[in-house]
Amino acid sequence: MAESFVFGVADSLLGKLASYAYEEASRAYGVYEDLQRIKDTLSIVKGLLLDAEEKKNKQHALREWLRQIRNICSDAEDVLDGFELQDKKKQVMKVFGSTSMKVRQFFSSSNPLAFRFKMSCQIKEIKDRLDKVAADGTRFGLMRIDDEPGLSVQRRELTHSHVDVSSVIGRENDKEAIIQLLMESNPKGLGDKSPSVIPIVGIGGLGKTTLAKLVFNDKRIDEVFQMKIWVCVSNDFDIRHIIIKIINSAFLSSSPPPSVSISHQEDINHFDIEQLQIRLRHKLSSQKFILVLDDIWSDDRAKWIELLDLLKVGAAESKIIVTTRSNPIASMMGTVPSYVLEGLSEENCLSLFVKWAFKDGEEEKYSNLVEIGKEIVKKCAGVPLAVRTLGSSLFPKYDLNKWIFVRDHEIWNLEQKKDDILPALKLSYDQMPSYLRQCFAFFSLYPKDYIFNVASITTLWIALGLVRSRNGIEKPENIARECIDDLLSRSFLQDFNDYEFNCDFKVHDLIHDLALYVAKEEFVMVDSNTRNISDHARHLSIVENDSLGHVMCPNSKSVRTILSPVEGVGLDNETLLHTWLSRYKYLRYLDLSDYSFETLPNSIAKLEHLRVFILNNNIKIKRLPHSIFKLLNLQILDLSGCTELETLPKGLEKMISLQYLSITTKQSILSLDEFANLNHLQFLAFSYCKNMNFFFSMAHQLTSLETLSLYSCWNLKSLPLHIFPKLQTLIIVDCKMLNMSLNNENTIQKLRLKHLCIGDFPKLLTLPGWIEGAAETLETLTIYKFPNLKTLPMCLTTLTRLKKLYIYDCPQISSLPCDIHHLTSLEDLVIEDCPELCRKCKPQSGEHQPMIASIKNVSIGEPRGQDEERRHQTSKVNL
Repeated sequence: MAESFVFGVADSLLGKLASYAYEEASRAYGVYEDLQRIKDTLSIVKGLLLDAEEKKNKQHALREWLRQIRNICSDAEDVLDGFELQDKKKQVMKVFGSTSMKVRQFFSSSNPLAFRFKMSCQIKEIKDRLDKVAADGTRFGLMRIDDEPGLSVQRRELTHSHVDVSSVIGRENDKEAIIQLLMESNPKGLGDKSPSVIPIVGIGGLGKTTLAKLVFNDKRIDEVFQMKIWVCVSNDFDIRHIIIKIINSAFLSSSPPPSVSISHQEDINHFDIEQLQIRLRHKLSSQKFILVLDDIWSDDRAKWIELLDLLKVGAAESKIIVTTRSNPIASMMGTVPSYVLEGLSEENCLSLFVKWAFKDGEEEKYSNLVEIGKEIVKKCAGVPLAVRTLGSSLFPKYDLNKWIFVRDHEIWNLEQKKDDILPALKLSYDQMPSYLRQCFAFFSLYPKDYIFNVASITTLWIALGLVRSRNGIEKPENIARECIDDLLSRSFLQDFNDYEFNCDFKVHDLIHDLALYVAKEEFVMVDSNTRNISDHARHLSIVENDSLGHVMCPNSKSVRTILSPVEGVGLDNETLLHTWLSRYKYLRYLDLSDYSFETLPNSIAKLEHLRVFILNNNIKIKRLPHSIFKLLNLQILDLSGCTELETLPKGLEKMISLQYLSITTKQSILSLDEFANLNHLQFLAFSYCKNMNFFFSMAHQLTSLETLSLYSCWNLKSLPLHIFPKLQTLIIVDCKMLNMSLNNENTIQKLRLKHLCIGDFPKLLTLPGWIEGAAETLETLTIYKFPNLKTLPMCLTTLTRLKKLYIYDCPQISSLPCDIHHLTSLEDLVIEDCPELCRKCKPQSGEHQPMIASIKNVSIGEPRGQDEERRHQTSKVNL
């Protein structure tokens, strides 16, 4: 299934080849013509890829052809990466070459002539390989398709309105809730003739269509609505086709018997759009109708408004039910909040499973199988179609081994028919653009029920080049966040929590199965059951310590990712580490969390393509090799939790690509010289630096820094805030010796801070006055663990842009500033573990209620569960 990523890889490579930076570099090194030929050939091949994707299951040879293109594109990316690396070496030489003989010696092997010859040979090889596969592609009879229509989407069968009520289990409450919405008056502001639109939204297979059928066929609906219309939209939102379906369905549901209606039904398929809209308006005029638009995929608002305008001829209180998998579509169409369909209870799942797995009454003879069935339905995670899929696969097979096999294997490993759960879910996957399909596949590297950190997963995507700026201005992290929002809108993510400085979420078990299904051999999650890893593997994750002793490393040199996503699972096999470092020189992402050696081998410097290097929670490591400065492409270095690290490596200032740096060290003083040349550094974090007294020994500015986090730096005394002129996010937690006036309070006129979190200051009696300097920009303020703080400063009410205010564990604060209602931008107010303040802000009875009544979201004194505890860890901003 990984062949389906080829289009995205080719598209990404073409984007790089077309960029100004690569064009200039190729001219400088005399390879411009060759790269242009590669770009031209790749454009042709890209046009054939979509046709090949549709035909690959019918022609086995096409799968190998797609794999060859995948390999060529990946190799080409590695070659192009050489341009960036060479440019960075020149930058370092320019700054440090005159004073450092070691640097000159290191880079002497990369002189322009040698580099030009090397690049020319590599590019010629890529061009020859690509020319060959392009020629091979024509022999398969492929057609050139230059647009990506969401890949070949195998639509579900068109739905109808009939349902056997006795076959539906566990949806009675949902049916009653929808019927209640249908009986209510239309919301104000719709106009006399605008029908109310009720969206039902949820992942594929959850039973949205079945629920709509239950409602549609309820006798109460017949009593209330004069006309019932069922239209399955499914494919493109074609206005003409939808109008025809509405007219035909409305004709059939009118008062004459169905047989009479059918015999007199007029052929309107040849009507033009003008004739159709006249006939539609005539048919619906003054009729109180209920219309079900089932299976909506299009987010074209203009088409929806056009259709809605035609439907306004109906009587007042007409209703429309739409079913969709997309939250944005539901929001666009709905006039009332979306009805988010939840999964069935485990009890209802078992009842449904028994219905599909056994003949009537047969389950009483096989109590042992029913017990296994209880375990099988847990795989289904409340999704009825999954229950039906597994139940049907066992009917009427009462072989114990068959049932055990189904119980012990992932759904994606079991045989699937056209109408089963994975094909149903894959419809949503096929609708994604190619870059999003690649991003989604990485969920397969994590265990089920894993709590994903948004920053961590998006960092992975960025490091691998899956998301990139579309205009050279947008930040990749913003585009990656758009990908998260897109997946959330498609109902692929669940339990999404948006905290002060980060977000987390889970992936539905069946969505995880889908990720495994589409990822296949290119993505491997290594556990104790792993025996052989395909040589086509590119992305590995280690999720069990026991797996490291026997796991076989793929021989391919194309491995790009090694992850350690599970806390406490880390590498302790030195031989395996040396194998990784020597074999996988094109690694982009290396995670050695919970690693248990005192040093790293010098060979780490050979990973010249590395973007992300994570070493957090390595409690034994004392030093890093100084050769680490050779990682000029490195953007993220995470040394947090390395409590025995004696000093930062020399040469840190030469790592000019660093954007994110998180440090735990025993050093007492840090020199700004080590950071002065890090012109791209945006995030800097210090945690558990117990000996650190002074933040920097010099007073130069770090002009690119946007986020600064200080956590449990217990001896830190001063913080020169003025050296961070672009600082937007500041987190200071558990730095008990820090002078919070920052020794320069009077010199700070204005701050650009947008987000501020300060906490765990037992001795502090007031909040620092310099907060007022951010009055024009501050959007989020979090304060917690101030046991002696009695009042909030009046300057709080000057923060006119404040959107979110969080107050935790400040037991002596008894009131809010009386002018808090002046904070007209305030949308979220959360107060916890502040007994007197919580009492005064209590809903309905609290005396502060009039002051906070206009705030959109207010949470007062709610119990702090596991999720809340995670939120209170936001000061330790993770990757």
